[in-house]
Amino acid sequence: MKYLSVLGSTGSIGTNTLDVVRQYPDKFRIMGLSAGSNIGLLKAQIMEFNPRVVSVAKRDLADRLAESLPRMMNLRILHGEEGCKQVATLDEINLVVAAMVGARGLIPTLAAIEHGKHIALANKETLVMAGSLVMTAAKARKVRILPVDSEHSALFQCLKGNRRRDVRRLILTASGGPFRVLDLQSLRHVTPEEALNHPRWKMGPKITIDSATMMNKGLEIQEARWLFDMDYDMIDIKIHPQSIVHSLVEYRDGSMMAQMGVPDMKVPIAYALSYPKRIAAADGAFLDLLQIGQLEFYRADHEQFPALDLAYRAGRVGGTMPAVMNGANETAVEAFLQRRIGFLEIIDLISRVMSAHEWSANPMLDDILAADRWARMHTEALIEERVNYC
Repeated sequence: MKYLSVLGSTGSIGTNTLDVVRQYPDKFRIMGLSAGSNIGLLKAQIMEFNPRVVSVAKRDLADRLAESLPRMMNLRILHGEEGCKQVATLDEINLVVAAMVGARGLIPTLAAIEHGKHIALANKETLVMAGSLVMTAAKARKVRILPVDSEHSALFQCLKGNRRRDVRRLILTASGGPFRVLDLQSLRHVTPEEALNHPRWKMGPKITIDSATMMNKGLEIQEARWLFDMDYDMIDIKIHPQSIVHSLVEYRDGSMMAQMGVPDMKVPIAYALSYPKRIAAADGAFLDLLQIGQLEFYRADHEQFPALDLAYRAGRVGGTMPAVMNGANETAVEAFLQRRIGFLEIIDLISRVMSAHEWSANPMLDDILAADRWARMHTEALIEERVNYC
């Protein structure tokens, strides 16, 4: 039996995680849940899984949730960053599913690591912002960080049993999102509704927009660098529209290992939860090779998707630059979803903010958080400047 806390339980990864847990009540027990503001769904999760502790974003939401639940429930309801940290560090848990969206997942994930909890990591921003700090802490505490992203789970599986020094390169696959065949002129007129219409995956709005700009793949490049201790020159991207090959590892002897499967997040989630074992999947999770017929791969066009170059640049500079890139991206994506900026302006804003940043080479956690705050404020100032000018 594994005892779990799920950070971000009402999001896409969180709900898929609970779907897996629901299938295997003899293997997993939910002890803690954290969510943002979706207290209706969180209440339903509480009634089904009976956790010991839950946390929401704000005190008023915690009060509303408490009023809606039966009084006899033995449940602590917390709020804010501190509440999320407590969910992540419960004494009785041995695995934390880090599925919060964006930079706010960093602090509770680090707290869980410091308390010796193994991590099923779906929050790539944690490693983007503070990869060195996170991996150093995990090593010191002997904590396993098990990747939940389908691409990193694929790399993790393809690397098992092989020596890192025999690796020639890691190849992350990307569907190409909804705009793979559009030119730059067409991308100027993209609407949020069009950007949210991903051809393969059903995800939350932020990650779906990141997929449309390819910034999501940029974040994954940086995540792979820290998870697998590989130089950026050894990490490549290939467009694979079918999303069947989730990633590949090429070895120096010419061998190439790929992990394949249907595009269903429950598959890598189940592997992370059950590791080092594998648990049986539902019928829909099995791949029919004859039905697929053809697998295609294309070069990733860095001119069409300049987010990739920004991500490589930020990663190679290191220090506080990846946190600044991420903070600017989160702010710009939110502005696009609010129709305050155009689609192509997302990447333009990130580039401008990165160019204005006074970089710190060896940041501590407080420096990283300060860089994140600066990036958000500077991005917002540029957006306001543009709105006022127009």
